[in-house]
Amino acid sequence: MKIYLVGGAVRDNLLKLPIKDRDYMVVGTTPEQMLDQGYKQVGKDFPVFLHPKTQQEYALARTERKTEPGYNGFSCNADPDVTLEEDLLRRDLTINAIAQDDTGTLFDPYGGVADINNKQLRHVSGTFIEDPLRVLRVARFAARFHVLGFTVADDTLALMTQISHSGELQALTPERIFLELDKALATDSPHIFIEVLRQCQALEILFPEINALFGIPQPEKWHPEIDTGIHTLMVLEQAAKLSNDNSVRFAALLHDVGKALSPKDSLPKHHGHGQTGLAVIKAFCARIKVPNDYRDLALLVCDQHQNIHNINELRPETLMKIFDKADLWRKPHRLEQLITACEADSKGRLGFEHDIYPQAQYVKEVFNAANSVAVKPIIEAGFLGAEIKQQLRLERIKVITKFKNEFKNLV
Repeated sequence: MKIYLVGGAVRDNLLKLPIKDRDYMVVGTTPEQMLDQGYKQVGKDFPVFLHPKTQQEYALARTERKTEPGYNGFSCNADPDVTLEEDLLRRDLTINAIAQDDTGTLFDPYGGVADINNKQLRHVSGTFIEDPLRVLRVARFAARFHVLGFTVADDTLALMTQISHSGELQALTPERIFLELDKALATDSPHIFIEVLRQCQALEILFPEINALFGIPQPEKWHPEIDTGIHTLMVLEQAAKLSNDNSVRFAALLHDVGKALSPKDSLPKHHGHGQTGLAVIKAFCARIKVPNDYRDLALLVCDQHQNIHNINELRPETLMKIFDKADLWRKPHRLEQLITACEADSKGRLGFEHDIYPQAQYVKEVFNAANSVAVKPIIEAGFLGAEIKQQLRLERIKVITKFKNEFKNLV
């Protein structure tokens, strides 16, 4: 029996990145022998075991044969005669197909070290096309390692395009699609994930609402980049710089989806696109089972980003409606999320990337002023029941009016 460290731990060590998880591959043994040594089996589809002390995963070396569509349609062979090279051959990318023994010796039969040095994301073999999930995984790796200079190899991108044309992407479950999107949003360069999916023609299949934005013009005065799809990528890039909150990044990705539905005879203008986009976001989130907190913030940003940009022009009553709609009185954390997504929208334009966004501070100040109104004096003044809520609203509007009069030139 031989044990090798494999996958991401070896790759990340070579890249001098922190190692999160350590996975091991075991060659030349059987499930029975693993159990006899105290390992606990956890894998259902193929033999994976937990070490009796460290609880780290140890998987028997295996080969796979595709038996049906989708990423679960494989039969596995984990016999003791499966070799290290055979196991590594089934992996997706060469940088993930490097093994290391307990002496530190690397086993790299498919050129993973060279591809790390050349900053290439390259498939291990032609069987790459058998697993449609690899389209999303490679796009995610491209987003994660973009900051290090990695790009997808042309021949790998060609295979990803082949998968897109095969119909196999439709076999992916909604939950897995969202999981890969969520992981990509957590990278330093989530916009690259969308870009790579578009390059291999998977975006139109997996996220047609986003794909539809490319080629849609915007007024050049406000959007020198013109193309709404390009703007969306730029906004997502800015959101990743401004916040580590994935729900903010998700909202940035979807904030302009309504522009794809603007009447052609009104282009490049997009009147009411924020409200048009709400139904699109609801359908998008329902289809891939997006968590409610992501969905609700995306709807809020889509609906209100134009108002936040023009915050100084709004009447006190309108500001109250925004605060009420966002439910900021009970969920004040949403304010930071909302204005961060709006700031990303403002900076996600060609030539505006480094501009300040004074609206952010203005909204915080005006909300804090309104939120400082106490309920106790209203109750003590004799108001009852629904009157309390109505009077609280009036008092808050008074405070907002006073704030706006004092800070007319803040934005």
